[in-house]
Amino acid sequence: MSKAPILRSETKCFGGKLGFYRHFSKQCQTDMSFAVFTPPQVSQGPVPVLYYLSGLTCTEENFITKAGAQRYAADNGIMLVAPDTSPRGLDLPGEADDWDFGTGAGFYVDATVEPWSKHYRMYSYVVEELPALIGQHFPANTKRQGIMGHSMGGHGALVCALRNRDRYLSVSAFSPIAAPMRSPWGKKAFSGYLGSDEATWKDYDASELVATANFGGNILIDQGTADQFLETQLMPRVFEQACEAAGQLLTLRMQPGYNHSYYFIATFIEDHLKHHATALLD
Repeated sequence: MSKAPILRSETKCFGGKLGFYRHFSKQCQTDMSFAVFTPPQVSQGPVPVLYYLSGLTCTEENFITKAGAQRYAADNGIMLVAPDTSPRGLDLPGEADDWDFGTGAGFYVDATVEPWSKHYRMYSYVVEELPALIGQHFPANTKRQGIMGHSMGGHGALVCALRNRDRYLSVSAFSPIAAPMRSPWGKKAFSGYLGSDEATWKDYDASELVATANFGGNILIDQGTADQFLETQLMPRVFEQACEAAGQLLTLRMQPGYNHSYYFIATFIEDHLKHHATALLD
């Protein structure tokens, strides 16, 4: 059994509790931080869990403080878990040079290139280590898990779900980097963390994965039409075409006038919680 995480702070929220935690990660070989919203329904027993993966430069706090998701999680009796986006403070060469690589930009991959491979293992951290920790130390029903995210985190959520349909019952994304092998952000991250062999990148590209890794259930994506990164970085239509070719159920909603911000996420977060509740609740 893993050691219990350290509680950094806690507050009551919509009848439940919101806590911020820190623990030593075996995958990342350093301390990692995460947030947990525990809904009031835990008084009747373990509740389903919904993981949220944040985007570039974010921490475990952005979603929790900006999206307004706790109200709807409380209404539906769903636990929210929001991890940080990368290891921090390791003093690796180049770790803090760019906002879109290194600190705050783990890209939810297991790095294979030095010096990143020892610590930047966010895929295994999110899929394996963190859920095991949540299952051991929180009133969570780990047989009923969903995953969602925004931008880089939307990419992460899609990849985690497509590669692990036995672990997740639901998946959704806001403005995901949907075809990272074609995106400047993705190319930079993949070449830095995974090396120059692009064949290895396909394991972390949802538009490539969906051809052989059908999720089964419906995938919900919301994308703003005024998003400044829509055409150059996100490319949801590429993913849409890949889903059509693979027979993967997808609801892609292009929301007129919305951009890449948390104002956009807050506007449609209720719809996403309902989407997950449909699959997660008995």
